[in-house]
Amino acid sequence: QVQLVESGGGSVQAGGSLRLSCAVSGDTYRRYYIGWFRQAPGKERERVATIYRGSGLTLYSGSVKGQFTISQDNAKTTVYLQMNSLKPEDTAMYYCAAGEGGSMYRESGFGYWGQGTQVTVSS
Repeated sequence: QVQLVESGGGSVQAGGSLRLSCAVSGDTYRRYYIGWFRQAPGKERERVATIYRGSGLTLYSGSVKGQFTISQDNAKTTVYLQMNSLKPEDTAMYYCAAGEGGSMYRESGFGYWGQGTQVTVSS
């Protein structure tokens, strides 16, 4: 079992930055991968970034590559999503999720989810 709690969302003007945090607890000794997803109103949830906690390997969707950075602290208890040059289209609920043994690219590969944190970008 893994518990995930997101924080750091809020409102920001276009061009600004936010850093989201995902506190990870529970079976943290297992080799989970952690992903950030987002869902805008009326749209499907999309994966934006994944980090493999063991090696630190990172994967990004094409829509955020070069704009967002996923990282983790040395203790591997917190995963961050640094979001720069934010645009109104980045407005969404952002979710942290954990998985093991499945696809690091697909939502189906993630079995544990946080409650989400809202990010709103105004023009």
